Amino acid sequence: MGLWDKLFGEFVDVIEWTDSSVDTMVYRFQRYGNEIKFGAKLTVRESQIAVFVSEGEIADILGPGLYELETKNLPILSTLQHWYHGFESPFKAEVYFFNTRQFVDLKWGTKNPIMMRDKEFSMVRLRTFGTYNIRIDDPAKFIREIVGTDGHFTIDEISNQLRNLIVTRYTDILGSSDIPVLDLAGNQGQLGELLTQRIAPEFKDYGLELTQILVENISLPPAVEEALDKRTSMGMIGDLNKYIQFGAAESMQLPNSGGGAGSAIEMGLGFAMANKMTNDMSSSQPQNNSPTVVAMSPAATPPPLPDTNWHVAIDRKSMGPYDLSTLQELASNRQISPGTLAWIDGMSTWEAIESIESLNGLFEDEQGTPPRLPN
Repeated sequence: MGLWDKLFGEFVDVIEWTDSSVDTMVYRFQRYGNEIKFGAKLTVRESQIAVFVSEGEIADILGPGLYELETKNLPILSTLQHWYHGFESPFKAEVYFFNTRQFVDLKWGTKNPIMMRDKEFSMVRLRTFGTYNIRIDDPAKFIREIVGTDGHFTIDEISNQLRNLIVTRYTDILGSSDIPVLDLAGNQGQLGELLTQRIAPEFKDYGLELTQILVENISLPPAVEEALDKRTSMGMIGDLNKYIQFGAAESMQLPNSGGGAGSAIEMGLGFAMANKMTNDMSSSQPQNNSPTVVAMSPAATPPPLPDTNWHVAIDRKSMGPYDLSTLQELASNRQISPGTLAWIDGMSTWEAIESIESLNGLFEDEQGTPPRLPN
């Protein structure tokens, strides 16, 4: 500092602090050589406290107001300095301004999941996040325990320590609360109040007041949350049989995708629905010992022959494909017989024509015809 700065500092007699930051907790007023003129004007604004420190010892503490620094309003400092009556000379002292407003929306949370026992889920891991609010309650204790000689102390310099303290106490409280995991969400407000009451005395040891702790979120590991979602979905389904019937009906309305896993699932749902309907119909029939009259229906006629192409085995060779008219001609010419093997797309193996229901009509005209005479 130059000569002019020194001279100017000696004539400045206004001490004040206008805080434009949002994180400053303590600010030391800068004066050359810590020299203050007797009768200087001190302005302490609302949400501020001024603390005088003389030779490393805390002296007077002044609240909001406008002061003219004299021996009558600095009694402790006057005693420490041994000022005589009528003292009007400059004196040396450090002036610290404390910001007493609330510091809000400070974050806290568990870095790692907390292991706890639960009656329903046995061992679970929980993560918790929230916010807390503090303010300076005892400037003298705060400057002794935390600030020291720091001329510009911010909330960031102590937030980590406070956050670790909250998490440690929260772990103890959560483990002893015996609140089921599924009920924690409904008790977050009470849990925050309990935390505030339990931890506030420890903040007092730092000269701070813990005004509020909020628990904003309690989350389970993703795998457990997924299991809970499935459990909730099953509860919403209700009657499983009705759900299967509904799924089968929905799948029948979907366009055929040409087979594959989707078709297999749809077929399974269809079979499940059919079995359910059959069982329901069987259980709804009256049980009695009266004779049952069965109506005789006329003889069933064979279904029409499908107009498709077939392969047949002639002389142990695969011949074809043939349409039905060609098969009829081969049958008339005795080139194929009921025992001839036949195959069509969709069949797993070759089968005799006589065992294929759709080809039984090929040999209907042979009814009543005697077999060939043996040679």
